[in-house]
Amino acid sequence: MNPFLAPDFKVDWSSLTPDHIETDVTKAIELGRANIEAIKSISPEAATYENTFGALEIATDDLDRAWGRVNHLDSVANSDALREALNKMLPIVSEFSSSISLDGDLWKVLKSFAESNPEVSEIKQRFIDETCADFKAAGADLSPDAKTRMAELNAELAQVTQKFGENVLDATNSWELFIEDEAQLAGLPDSAKAAAAEDAKAKGKEGQFRFTQQFTSMFPVMQYAEDDGLRKKVWQGSAAIGRDGKHDNSQLVWDILALREEKAQLLGFPNFADLTLQRRMARDGKTALEFTENLHQNIQTRFHEEVKELQDYKAQQTEGESAPLEPWETAFWAEKRRKELYDLDDEALRPYFPVGQVMNGLFELSSTLFGIKISPAEAGAWHEEVSFYEIHDTASGEHLGSFYADWHPRESKRGGAWMNYLETGFPSPREPHLGLICGNMTKPTSDKPALLTHNEVETVFHEFGHLLHHLLSEVPLKSLAGVNVPWDFVELPSQIMENFCWDRKSLNFFARHYETGDRIPDDLFEKMIAARNYMSASGFMRQLSFGKLDLELHSRLEKYTGRNLDEVDREILADYKTPLASETPTIARRFSHLFSSSVGYAAGYYSYKWAEVLDADAFTRFQKEGVLNSETGQSFREEVLSKGNSRPVEESYRAFMSRNPDQTALLERSGLA
Repeated sequence: MNPFLAPDFKVDWSSLTPDHIETDVTKAIELGRANIEAIKSISPEAATYENTFGALEIATDDLDRAWGRVNHLDSVANSDALREALNKMLPIVSEFSSSISLDGDLWKVLKSFAESNPEVSEIKQRFIDETCADFKAAGADLSPDAKTRMAELNAELAQVTQKFGENVLDATNSWELFIEDEAQLAGLPDSAKAAAAEDAKAKGKEGQFRFTQQFTSMFPVMQYAEDDGLRKKVWQGSAAIGRDGKHDNSQLVWDILALREEKAQLLGFPNFADLTLQRRMARDGKTALEFTENLHQNIQTRFHEEVKELQDYKAQQTEGESAPLEPWETAFWAEKRRKELYDLDDEALRPYFPVGQVMNGLFELSSTLFGIKISPAEAGAWHEEVSFYEIHDTASGEHLGSFYADWHPRESKRGGAWMNYLETGFPSPREPHLGLICGNMTKPTSDKPALLTHNEVETVFHEFGHLLHHLLSEVPLKSLAGVNVPWDFVELPSQIMENFCWDRKSLNFFARHYETGDRIPDDLFEKMIAARNYMSASGFMRQLSFGKLDLELHSRLEKYTGRNLDEVDREILADYKTPLASETPTIARRFSHLFSSSVGYAAGYYSYKWAEVLDADAFTRFQKEGVLNSETGQSFREEVLSKGNSRPVEESYRAFMSRNPDQTALLERSGLA
């Protein structure tokens, strides 16, 4: 029995226990190695697409399935036993994975066939071209000694990035704060206090209030708590993640950057950014930096105006001098000022966004736009809170795919929100896709369902957009299907879905009061729209700062290496960060997007803003033709969601918009044109 290799579409999660990991992953590697050896034995005369590239496409299916499940469980159900088994197999899996593209005999067979000008279909030729490019980027043309070093680099990167992620998770979970006196919680919404009370009760401290570094626990404190000392404590806890004691990631950041830089230079690139971006829309680090800096120039004046306005507001309210705020004051005073300017409280919107209703409305909206039907289904999962759904095509009735949804935080679950895929199916004959969406949203309490903030609703829509990209793929080669597109295009389907959270017609699908069933009143909706761009330059600049830090570290490492991380952060982001009364530590030590996997968003964080340009521009077609226009939705499904990487993504964008993208729509949407 090898449960991690079981091909069952509905996974038996209860059988996926840590004691099976070593045996199952070892077997998967053996099967993969045998498949690779079979390809290597093919002579040039006997070579066909099917026994070379076609065979390579499926050669590691067993390992992809088993290791994918292990890593997924590491994200949602982490335990000491699972971590130990994963870390034992990590260097072995990394070594085998690296060996494929560094295998000279395998590359000789593939290269020979690719250069023979085979008569194959257009999509098979694209797969050949993309695979050859992958092999070259991984070091297939390196000398034997360089290949040996490349394999070592890949193994080291896998281990140090895994350790980085573990440190962030452990540091987050190690922090907690119990409050006995409810008077200390003045200003906090009832929903936040109820959640904190239930958290404390679960820890055996009934009558107290427990706060953690989970976003849904800590952020209401930062935004609403009147007690300055309480906010400072919570901020200090956040600032310590990845920085203090045994969870200090400082050296790991430099180690990861150095390994990536060496890898890039081994392959003939000056830096990791140029290596990573060569086949993305930006093409190189210089272009991505110019994109970031151009947007920075466009919003810099308004950003500084917003900073000054908030300083002046606090001074007016406290009858003091206008001066930089403390880092634990910004969210509090920004929310106070927003409430005063727009008479809008995030908490007033919560009752209209119970998570189950949001999901149902999202499904109905997606069905209208994309010609699909989404229904709950029965399936076991890794936790009792997880739901399971099926997607069928409305016209044909075909089962396109299924997915799991896991929305609430747990100590065994990493932070943030994400989408992932477990199985990639085929269009003909139809084999359904399998995916998942996860988040760390507001939890239900004993007397109320999980009532989301509007920002959390946007996150649900965002991750569902990624999921649709996977589940609606019609690409017959899994390596080119769904979200396997250039990183600076992958956020388009997710971010375009966020737009539907701001349109009145689409909001009516899911924004209903959980007790009365009433829609959001017109006056509350108008306040919400009026406040949409409140301090938008500050939010815009925050995203740009993450991209700037990322690109600088991955393209100009020699300028910064070995120095104090916080000093480097201040130097790079001097014109990007809000001036504050106290210096803040760099986010780099807990920046899991960049440092908790071998590549991830490294040298690619700019892609969020890059894709925002695309999504704001593409949504203008929905606005012009009707936000709920099914013909427009079907066009987006056909030209973007279904195509994956079966053609250059620039072609997919032009096929939907009939032109190249334009930055204007993003600046206008943000109120910054």
